[in-house]
Amino acid sequence: ELEQKYLHLLQIVESEKTAKYQYMKQCEEQAEEIAKLRTELCTMKKDYKRRRFIHSRTISEYESEELRKIKKVPQNVQSFLRGWLCRRRWKSIVQEYINSPHAESMRKRNSVVFNMVECEEEYVSHLSTLVTCFLRPLRMAASSKKPCIIHEDVNSIFLNSETLLFLHQIFLKGLTARMGNWPKLVLGDLFDMLLPMLSIYQEYVRNHHYSLQVLTECKQRFECNQLLLRH
Repeated sequence: ELEQKYLHLLQIVESEKTAKYQYMKQCEEQAEEIAKLRTELCTMKKDYKRRRFIHSRTISEYESEELRKIKKVPQNVQSFLRGWLCRRRWKSIVQEYINSPHAESMRKRNSVVFNMVECEEEYVSHLSTLVTCFLRPLRMAASSKKPCIIHEDVNSIFLNSETLLFLHQIFLKGLTARMGNWPKLVLGDLFDMLLPMLSIYQEYVRNHHYSLQVLTECKQRFECNQLLLRH
């Protein structure tokens, strides 16, 4: 199970790297497209100025009554048409991006990230309940004058639960901070920080069967069982 979790984390890291590569490639393609559009715009401006010069000379020599009427068209009509064409072009660009593979991959990536943050919050909440409502009260009971449980049993049952809680609190804080920069999310370094800590889970998993055995033995003692029922 631990190996599967490790492989799952590696898959997430690889998907992050792939998404980053695709994003950088998309930026490069957009930069090239912008450069091409700027070149075309400069060419069109030069051609427009040349044609306007020739056209002005032609009109000055052969201007007709129909052309004089066209010149009287209000400027606001031309401005309205330019604005309408610009809005239609922008709407087309946005719709093309929404239907693009890159946009679809970003939607899937965001869904994974949001679900991961939600699961991490729930996991930290459960660990906090375990430590606050069970570990610490039992530890205090073991330090009393008439303990119903000894410190060795408490450590055997809960082992490194506090360490896990501290580790995931840091990880959740990092995730929450990165969500503040949405949609620009870089999470690979957080997983790089978490991966070396998997040895803590190995110890936790190996101790699971023994902790259940100790817990069962403690429940057989009346005072200890009453303490557990109260919490």
